[in-house]
Amino acid sequence: MTVTINTRGDLTLDNCFRVAWQGEACELGDAARSAMAEARARFEQLIDDPDVVIYGVTSGYGQHAKVRLGPEERKAQAQRPPRPAAAAWGDPLPERVTRAMVFARLANLVEGHAAISPHIAEAVAGMLGGGTLPEVPARGQGGAGEILSLSYLFMDLTLTHDLGEKDVLSLINGSPAATALAADCALSARRRLDLAAKVVALAIEGFDAPLSHYDPALQELWNNPHDRWALQTLQALIAGGHGGARRPYQAPVSFRIAPRILGQAQMALTQVEAVAEQSLAAVSDNPVVLPPDEQRPLGEAISTGGYHNAQSPAAMDQVTAAYANMAILAERMSAKLMDGSVSLLPQHLEPEGSNLPYLGCLPMAATGYEEELRMLTQATLLPGAESGGFGQNDVASPVFLAWTKQERAGGLLEAALSTLAPIALRALDVTNRPVPAPLADLAGVIRERFPGEDPDLLPGPASGKLAQAFGEMVFAP
Repeated sequence: MTVTINTRGDLTLDNCFRVAWQGEACELGDAARSAMAEARARFEQLIDDPDVVIYGVTSGYGQHAKVRLGPEERKAQAQRPPRPAAAAWGDPLPERVTRAMVFARLANLVEGHAAISPHIAEAVAGMLGGGTLPEVPARGQGGAGEILSLSYLFMDLTLTHDLGEKDVLSLINGSPAATALAADCALSARRRLDLAAKVVALAIEGFDAPLSHYDPALQELWNNPHDRWALQTLQALIAGGHGGARRPYQAPVSFRIAPRILGQAQMALTQVEAVAEQSLAAVSDNPVVLPPDEQRPLGEAISTGGYHNAQSPAAMDQVTAAYANMAILAERMSAKLMDGSVSLLPQHLEPEGSNLPYLGCLPMAATGYEEELRMLTQATLLPGAESGGFGQNDVASPVFLAWTKQERAGGLLEAALSTLAPIALRALDVTNRPVPAPLADLAGVIRERFPGEDPDLLPGPASGKLAQAFGEMVFAP
């Protein structure tokens, strides 16, 4: 399958998933080709005016922005690949993210706002047609924009194609990285929230919590669409329970607030999805080329701060915070399930005479993952010190830091869920209660990776295998 892009409206989160996660190719449609050709022709006329000042085209870059360039100097600058900006290293981004960056790069191009040479735009889309993309480091990204990452991504293209004025700038300026990172966070968070809801539902049923805690009447009382989603989701997953008598009095707080915690996570997910959708179709170039009008028959190129996407790190921080809350909830539920004086289940989930392995240390491990995750929840703000760049580049973009934190946090949430899931399933097994039908697939994964009846079981490695399985579920294409 191939995704065809004609306008910015085609740059959607769904299409990003197809291209970045599923590996589909991407091509430019006739409308995009026509718009880019017309914009490039106008731009070449525009820069012939000796009085026109356009950053990076008729002037130098960065600290040389005040230097005016003649026609020959412009052409010489245009041919220089962005080698100096390849300054970061370490921990390459996953290829699904670099593919999303290439996809997001097209937003500036397809309607002519970058005035890029059409053959360069075709080459950008062609990078998604197959083969391995260049590695882009996730660390050391402290630039005022995204040139430290985009220089790696598009270096080979600049070395193998004829370049005109502004072409290199159109490749390495703007904020396609912030867009791609927000989109990747949104896509993985949707899967993780689905997984967390299932594990929490299994724990609720394992604890035999009163179904009144999740009564449909609460949907209107709580007056929150995200909590409404959580209540409906838990009700569907529990599927009415086992049909017998349940716990005769209220469950601990962790079980009663589960819909509110999941609801908050769903709100964070909704926010990062909105940021991703908006950013994918946004023009973020600098300078950006405005279309012609009565006063500007050839259009105009203006400098902007569009390359700094402040919404992206803020939205990802909310997802990281939601992961932390869900991990804390998982640890509390695990401990309460193991404590028979609280759960009203067999103490330590070990019926008399059984030879089941002891699971009581799993909540201790969950505490370790939970606390490590908590350390990642500090807000990702603008750097307190001046950027390490030069001249005008006095504020760095923190977007890579926000993505790195949520990526690490997501793995830690999977680890915390992998400690709760086998305990919740054990609670059902030792009391001979059935697994709700909507959770049967999850139970199958747990039994495969965590053989809970093996008396020689090492809980840590087994939970590690289960966490790996959860990660595979999150990132399955």
